[in-house]
Amino acid sequence: MVTVEQIMSHRVVTVEMDDRLATAKDIFDNVPFHHLVVLDEHNQVSGILARADLVNAISPNLGTAAELTRDIETLQKRVHQVMAHHPITIPPELDVNSASELILSKGITCLPVLVDKEIVGIVSWRDLLALYCGLEPLNGE
Repeated sequence: MVTVEQIMSHRVVTVEMDDRLATAKDIFDNVPFHHLVVLDEHNQVSGILARADLVNAISPNLGTAAELTRDIETLQKRVHQVMAHHPITIPPELDVNSASELILSKGITCLPVLVDKEIVGIVSWRDLLALYCGLEPLNGE
């Protein structure tokens, strides 16, 4: 039986709920992964910000000739305004079939992996698909 711990990414990048979307955009512009774990003031997982959430929240005119001040202002929104709240979390010993079922049944793209309420990893649908296709783990997408 393959467990989530065997395929999850141990490298988890986090942001805080009150960080601006500009911060998240800077991170996503410089890394290959698609999810940021959002922590509350007690360093507890409170949400997930997916790259797609960010893209949907900011103006499509950013960086183009049509860019206006109001387009730039979309980057001033806070992460908690666009993140997915109350993410489903899993323990590292969960088997990958159960993790896959959760992702499919809940219509989500990743699962934060916690031990004693502390983030230790993240597994995405890409990690699971790579496993099922016999590819090397993607280490977090």
